[in-house]
Amino acid sequence: MSLSKFLMIDEMKSVYREMLNDKVSPNIFTWNTMVNAYCKIGNVVEAQLYVSKIVQAGLSPDTFTFTSLILGHCRNKDVDSAFRVFRVMPNKGCRRNEVSYTNLIHGLCEAGRIDEAIKLFERMGEDFCYPTVRTYTVIISGLCEVGRKSEGMNLFEQMLRKGCEPNAHTYTVIIDSLCKEHKVDEARKMLDGMLKKGLVPSVVTYNALIDGYCKHVLMEAALEVLDMMESNNCCPNDRTYNELIAGFCKKNVHKAMAFLDKMLELKLVPSVVTYNSLIDGQCKMGQLDSAFRLLEMMRENGLVPDQWTYSVLIDSLCKVDRVEEAHILFDSLKEKSLKANEVIYTALIDGYCKVGKVEDALSLLDRMLNEDCLPNSCTYNALIDGLCNRKNVKEALLMVKKMVGMGVKPTVHTYTILIEQMLKEGDFDQAHMTLDQLISSGCKPDVFTYTAFIHAYCGVGRLKEAEDMMIRMKEEGIFPDSLTYTLLLDAYGCLGLLCSAFDVLKRMFDVGCEPSHHTYCFLIKHLKRKQGIEDESPAMNLVSNAILFNHADVWKTMEFDTALELFEKMHQHGCVPNVNTYSKLIIGLCKVGRFGVALRLFDYMGEQGLSPGEDVYDSLLSCCCELGMYDDAMMVVDLMINSGQLPHLDSYRQLVCGLYDEGSKEKADTVFGNLLRCGYNSDEVAWKILIDGILKRGLADRCSELLSIMEKMGCQLHRNTYSLLIDGIEGT
Repeated sequence: MSLSKFLMIDEMKSVYREMLNDKVSPNIFTWNTMVNAYCKIGNVVEAQLYVSKIVQAGLSPDTFTFTSLILGHCRNKDVDSAFRVFRVMPNKGCRRNEVSYTNLIHGLCEAGRIDEAIKLFERMGEDFCYPTVRTYTVIISGLCEVGRKSEGMNLFEQMLRKGCEPNAHTYTVIIDSLCKEHKVDEARKMLDGMLKKGLVPSVVTYNALIDGYCKHVLMEAALEVLDMMESNNCCPNDRTYNELIAGFCKKNVHKAMAFLDKMLELKLVPSVVTYNSLIDGQCKMGQLDSAFRLLEMMRENGLVPDQWTYSVLIDSLCKVDRVEEAHILFDSLKEKSLKANEVIYTALIDGYCKVGKVEDALSLLDRMLNEDCLPNSCTYNALIDGLCNRKNVKEALLMVKKMVGMGVKPTVHTYTILIEQMLKEGDFDQAHMTLDQLISSGCKPDVFTYTAFIHAYCGVGRLKEAEDMMIRMKEEGIFPDSLTYTLLLDAYGCLGLLCSAFDVLKRMFDVGCEPSHHTYCFLIKHLKRKQGIEDESPAMNLVSNAILFNHADVWKTMEFDTALELFEKMHQHGCVPNVNTYSKLIIGLCKVGRFGVALRLFDYMGEQGLSPGEDVYDSLLSCCCELGMYDDAMMVVDLMINSGQLPHLDSYRQLVCGLYDEGSKEKADTVFGNLLRCGYNSDEVAWKILIDGILKRGLADRCSELLSIMEKMGCQLHRNTYSLLIDGIEGT
């Protein structure tokens, strides 16, 4: 029985043979054990041999035998055969029990036949059977898997009403379902309720909630669950860390890299999924060198990069106009036995279109078709956008026809690209006709479609039409975004209607739409114009004004008193300046080197009881380094670390290199030593500071000294990183 339980089939068969050799006669219990073991692995053919032995011995298969066969057929994904066994049981004098029902219900759910599973569930009473906790859990899970989550929750509540106590697995299913529905707060309450009942969550339970938080980039909450998990002696697994890494890659890639170290410490093996997340995170941060170093590390560890890996790298190269490098990487896929898919082709086609090389993009489309890789709507949209950027709407419309001819339906994005270009050319009638065509095709205009119209109307001073479009989009259940509001706000400001501009800001605050740095920059510009600081009359060509407007000019001339006036105006219009307000102003000032004003705002922010985020600290730190104010930079680093923030390694590189440049070696060594205690990934520190910073300045001796500090502090470097350092030191 124990061997069967743990599916030790060969050992079980060996013991069975020993029984026969020792002249010990098997009984129905022995044969049922054999039948059940084989059925658990879906080997019904072998199980049937032992059923035959039961019959040959003059015995009758019992409920356990038939229930095992139901399980075996279901494991084989042959639910119809399982149903036949289920139906024949009463004719053979065998009572169907709760396990018989549950096994078949599970099989039906696995096969996606959820309605049949529900009918069977409702018929259990006919055989005087009552759903067990497993029966409920199986069907709740089945409902949630096919998106019928509300029915699953209703069944969970029914389960409680009927006095059937959910187990840890039931709660895990519900928590996972709530997280997938973006109801992470409810999922957390479920976990708390589970713990109060004395149930022990598994790693799967914790992972479901961690994944939910990570997908919403609620990383502090995810880390709280990780702490709870570890304090309850539940060991995180590779999936736990993959989820955390993916989450931090959306927010702070340095912390994601630190979790790679943690994985290795726990002897967990990073997978292709792990490295793909990190490569994507580095690319999103604009750190392509680090992304390619991760690619090499991945290969060195015996992992094979997949299509997703290369699609991220090719797309990222294209986004920074390194299209030829992207094409070289694209051409190398063949020798790696990888076939470019539609995502990779589309990334490269879009890259060529963005740099104005539409002919090259069209050649790639031909190659794509010749290699039987079918373009999707994104592929055609990239080409249509490229043609529109060349002001060739006629060719763009022909491309739409070609797209339809290939069986690819135009999307809302397709129509929006065309509408934007028509509006740029001042052809409002054609744009509205295209909008009507969009709607008649079954598509629904989105925020970008409406924003294109609002932008165009604002650009020619037709604010009533712009406001009408705002009303129309809200009636359609589409919420304006920060850009939509900002365009309208700027248009009012350009017409000298400052109160109306602040009213738009109030509308943003009321609906929870976070103003961007553009929003505040335009408000400051209009405030200054009203004060007569800028000798400029209201511009009526607002589209051109918005595009050509140099934000740096605003930040360069902004004073602390201007910020106070902005805050006062905001209060007058019912908008309380918040963390986002201060952050956008401080970051804008730092970008143009206005550290003094930025620092005053930073201090004032603290006086208002507001805590700055990582982006504010990093802006102050980078600004100090750009200005050569390294003592102030060290102060900012201390403030960051004390508030639990991690400075970006680019800022650290500026600081360490700057201190060396001014001859402050001891300070540089101290900063570097403190950095190593902050929990950064050692390889990333070596890449960003030693290789990209110290060695690029030709300071081989300094690099050797810092490498020694890393070694003394127990930093473990990957062999690839170490080779890069040695080659760099020896080659300098």
